Order: sequence, then structure tokens, then C-alpha cells
Amino acid sequence: MNTVQQIFTKLTYELNFPMFIVTTAVGDRRAGCMIGFATQTSVNPGRFLACLSRRNRTVRLARDAQALAVHFAPREATELAELFGGETGDEIDKFERCAWREGPLGMPLLTGCPSWFVGRICSRHDLGDHEGYLLQPVAAQHGPGELLYFDDVRYIEPGHEA
Repeated sequence: MNTVQQIFTKLTYELNFPMFIVTTAVGDRRAGCMIGFATQTSVNPGRFLACLSRRNRTVRLARDAQALAVHFAPREATELAELFGGETGDEIDKFERCAWREGPLGMPLLTGCPSWFVGRICSRHDLGDHEGYLLQPVAAQHGPGELLYFDDVRYIEPGHEA
């Protein structure tokens, strides 16, 4: 017999949501990870909720950060997805393995992602095995390209166990 949790997991596994890469910095420390749990929460004022797994290094740095950069990963950015989704910052410096620049509020911006925004952290929320960061956009760029979706990266084993 299936439990409610098992059925819920099967239902949500059918979703094909866009994937994002979140980066942040505090002083000279940088971190970043791929996320799928994210959504716009308000039009006016603009707000966005980025949900970070409690198991990765990025969330530990984000707890001390003033902002996050949210990158709308383009479909062709599979190498970035593998780096930020399949590796852990506890073992490697992801930023040594990709092109990036410092952006607004000192946030690291990935040059392989032409669409992004930097959001000031308005509040943090306990969301079970994830922490939610409600963001107020302070800078943004919109570039060309189709988005990367969950179905495109299902094969990537998370840098930390899910």
C-alpha cells in the first residue's frame, strides 16, 4: 500500500520545473548550487522565493549573506548544471572551474547565464529540508536562450545526498 508521502513524491516527480543556479558571497567566501524549488511570490513589489537545501555549503553561507544571485540557467549550460548541481563546495572551489564576475552587492555572476537577478534577502524561512530566502530584486539582466528544466538534468547526482 502506498503512503500519502509516497504518492506525493510520485506526483511531484512528474513536474518539470525550471532550474536555477544560486550564488552568494560573504567577504571573500563564495558558494553556489543548483536549485529547482523557486518561484515568484509577488508582482508589486517584486519578490522571489529561492529554496536552498540544508545539506549544502551554499545554505550555510547564505545564512550570513545580505543577498543572493539567481541565475536562470540556459538549456545549453549543462556543464554549469553539472558543476553547481553535481559537485559540492565542501570539496572543490566551483568558481575556479567556471567563468564569473563580481556583480551588484558583491554577488558572483556566472557569465554562462545571460539571465539573472540579484536579490536582497528580505527574510529566511524554515521549509523542512530546505531554507527559503525571500528576495527583493535590486539588479537584473535578461538575455537570450531557452531555460534548463528538471528533465534536462535528472541524471545529475547531487553533490550532497538528497
